[in-house]
Amino acid sequence: MATHAHGNLAQPDSGAPSHQGKVLAVAISAALGGLLFGFDTAVINGAVNSIQSTFNLGAATLGFTVAITLLGCAVGAWFAGQLADVWGRKVVMVVAAVLFVVSSLGAGLAFAEWQLMAWRVVGGLAIGIASVIAPAYIGEIAPAHKRGGLSSLQQLAITVGIFLALLSDAALAGTAGGADATLWFGLPAWRWMLMVGIVPAAVYGILSLEIPESPQFLIRKGRNEEALKVIRETTGSPDPERRRAEIEESLEHERRATYRDLRGHALGLHPIVWIGIGMAAFQQLVGINAIFYYSTTLWQSVGFSQSDSFVTSVITSVINVLLTFVAIFFVDSVGRKKLLLVGSVGMFAGLVAAAISFSQATGSGGSISLPAPWGAVALVGANVFVIFFAATWGPVMWVVLGEVFPNKMRGLALGLAAAFNWIFNFLVTLLFPVLSQAVGLGFVYAGFAFFAALSFWFVAALLPEVSRLELEDKDKLTHTGLAQRRAGRAGRARPAI
Repeated sequence: MATHAHGNLAQPDSGAPSHQGKVLAVAISAALGGLLFGFDTAVINGAVNSIQSTFNLGAATLGFTVAITLLGCAVGAWFAGQLADVWGRKVVMVVAAVLFVVSSLGAGLAFAEWQLMAWRVVGGLAIGIASVIAPAYIGEIAPAHKRGGLSSLQQLAITVGIFLALLSDAALAGTAGGADATLWFGLPAWRWMLMVGIVPAAVYGILSLEIPESPQFLIRKGRNEEALKVIRETTGSPDPERRRAEIEESLEHERRATYRDLRGHALGLHPIVWIGIGMAAFQQLVGINAIFYYSTTLWQSVGFSQSDSFVTSVITSVINVLLTFVAIFFVDSVGRKKLLLVGSVGMFAGLVAAAISFSQATGSGGSISLPAPWGAVALVGANVFVIFFAATWGPVMWVVLGEVFPNKMRGLALGLAAAFNWIFNFLVTLLFPVLSQAVGLGFVYAGFAFFAALSFWFVAALLPEVSRLELEDKDKLTHTGLAQRRAGRAGRARPAI
């Protein structure tokens, strides 16, 4: 089988423009779930103040209303892998699209706070499903030498979705003359902000019906001829029959996966599952969503004017979009591990600069300010952090989760890791304002810097490099590499005892 892997690398797909166009179109269609992921998590920003005044909410209730979506995301991610293994990847995409549509409509028309919360949980289920199914599907449909770049489209779509949400909120509020002002059909603009997500959700659902099913799922269900057709017509494999045989061999003795298959000797889970969970956790523990969810408030709190804070937040979101292209262009040629390690170093440097700057803040409560030149240093540090995150950990984490797990456990393990990503997202979102007030922004950003440094060790010591390998060849490499590393560590440890 090793020779097969090298043979595939020597002949990276047929190179036919039609095949390249097909696999790109299919990957973009699947990645639209990421756009909805970004759009739905960010779109409430423009409506927050109006929601608070409309439903007469306290600060704690309002914060929970914003964050409750993330709990729905964790639940959706947890079950997405199981549903994808039973129903198929594309069917689950359609289900996510339907949930996006009904949650957008329900939230926009909610007449009570509890109802708004309920619809935001439904939207969270859809986001969680999309966060799992897109990288899983793209990882299985993409040829090995393009898999990293195509999988990175998921994160690009997320960043574009965040930007479009901000743009949509601003446009609707501007058209109406304010978020609370009446826009169409007697409804205020803030309700339309929540309902406009119906449009991209409908497009996502329609495209999901048109794309082919994953070859791995088709073969798992005994639909081998359909799988061969997808391999031949979409991926453009130079030897479709051999490619199908490799997938069949990897699934030959497989029954439907259960959570029992994720078990191992390392604290109850297989080591590769812990690696995936660790990757998902570190992506949030470095504090990226403290920047995006609280950026405008953050910059105002340290002396920026309201207009300057808004411009700074928009600039940060644009940087996030543009730098994602770095990962798309280099993730396959440079490799996942190198990009992640560079990202950890860059994020650490930016976060240290921000931590030192915020430690110089004077005042308290809403009257905090940064003396010169620390305001500028904090701004540069925060954006250096965003630059390195957007070019590395943002997209590459999803690439790794889409390919690092063996075929048998991919759906379940990816769902579990993504659920942890959303849980840590929720915790960072909920605790950031509390900790900032309790210990100060300097200590909070120092904590983020600590996790950035820890992420470097984690990747260097534990993450296997699987770039440019087909998923089936990678399965063997992953198991062998982990076993060799454990044996090596044990061998080095014995003489020292």
